[in-house]
Formats: sequence, C-alpha cells, structure tokens
Amino acid sequence: MIDISVFFQTLEDLWNQKITPQEAEKQLRQLLYEDLDFVKIDHHRALRKGFPEVVFCQGKTQEQIITILKKMSKQYPNLLATRVQPDQFQPVQKEISDIKYDATARMLILERKPIEKKGFISIISAGTADLPVAEEAALTAEIAGSFVNRIYDIGVAGIHRLFSHLDQLWQSNVIVAVAGMEGALPGVVSGIVGRPVIAVPTSVGYGAYLQGLSALLTMLNSCSPGIATVNIDNGFGAGYLAHLINQLAEGEK
Repeated sequence: MIDISVFFQTLEDLWNQKITPQEAEKQLRQLLYEDLDFVKIDHHRALRKGFPEVVFCQGKTQEQIITILKKMSKQYPNLLATRVQPDQFQPVQKEISDIKYDATARMLILERKPIEKKGFISIISAGTADLPVAEEAALTAEIAGSFVNRIYDIGVAGIHRLFSHLDQLWQSNVIVAVAGMEGALPGVVSGIVGRPVIAVPTSVGYGAYLQGLSALLTMLNSCSPGIATVNIDNGFGAGYLAHLINQLAEGEK
C-alpha cells in the first residue's frame, strides 16, 4: 500500500516553510509518476488500485530491474516483481537484502508490512505442471491482502479428486481454476459450484495444445455461466482480479 503520509508530510513541510513551493511541486508530481527515462514508475497506481505497480521483469535488463525495484522499495513496504529468472535474484538481493524469491512462481516478493489476509479465495490447478501459474496467482492475491486456499492436482483425468474439496470451494468468494491440456477444469467447477470462476489457461500439453491456445478456446467456449477467462499463463492477472472480487465480497472498497 502507498504511504499516504508522504503526501501529508510534503504539505506540512511546505506550510512550515521547510521546503520551497518548487520542491513541494516536485515531490507531489512524483506521487503520480517518476520518470527514469527508460521507465515511468506509476506511483499513483497504489492510490487508484490499492497496491503499487507490479514489475514485469521479462524483457528487462538486470540493471533496469534493480533500478526500478530500488526506487520503489524506498517508498513502498510491499512489492511484487513477476517473471523473474533464478539468476536475476541474487543481484537484486545484494541491493535489497530483505527481498525474497519464489522459484515456483518466478516472483520477487518484498513484504515488510504484511497485510491482514481476509476473505477466502480458492486457487486450484488441474496438474502439477500448472503450478508456476497457479502460484503466481496465489502469491499475488496473498500479498495484496487476501486469504488463499490452495487445491492442486485435481484435474478432470481424475475428477473424483475434485469432489472431496467441494466444501472448500463453496466457502470461496471466488475460485481461480488453472489448467492446460484441453482446459476443461474451470467449466466443470463452474457447473457444480455457484461461485465466480476465473479461468487461467496454461501453455502445458501435448502436440495440438498449441502453446495453450486449445485450453484458452475451451475456457472461452464453456457453456457454464459465471466464468471469466484471462490470457494464457496470466496467473498474475487472475490473482489480482480474484483479490478485487474477494475485497468486494468482504465489503471492502
């Protein structure tokens, strides 16, 4: 969450003539975004969305990742960076000693002020191969402040495994269903549990899975109502959306 005290401290310093109007303008302007030439850090996002900008590391250089995270870590106690390769972790940790790396989710996590976990989100996966995307969704929702219930490896190839978890699914405010192959799991779950389902296709499968396109089309064409489908392998997007739905269900705005 954004430290709103920065805004009020700037106004107080200006009132007490500790800073000039020009300095105050610069500080307040940086609350909107900070221009580092190669990136514009959206500081206002925390106010609009309730959580700071999440850094997508794929395609960025090591230097760019370090520069962005160092800047943001000075203002925000909690941060996320996604699609991080293992060899990118240690150089970042040298600059930000308390940042952690989750190898399964491929995420960097800074959590200096953990947010109380509220509500109930279930994140389910069809198979073990779907775990990187499922964990990306789970960690995104957790650090934002949602309670996450994980149920993994319950795909339709052994549908009986799903039935023993129906009580937990009915307790959920929202369900994130992650699946590759033919992508049938979200439709099955939506058909038997009256909760909103966020479907996440993964690029997992044999031959004609088409890098996740087969699962995506299955999810988009499901006949069961109440399903919203995100892009292939987009665990972050699913986790973020699930958190917002969970917040509304818990009466938070």
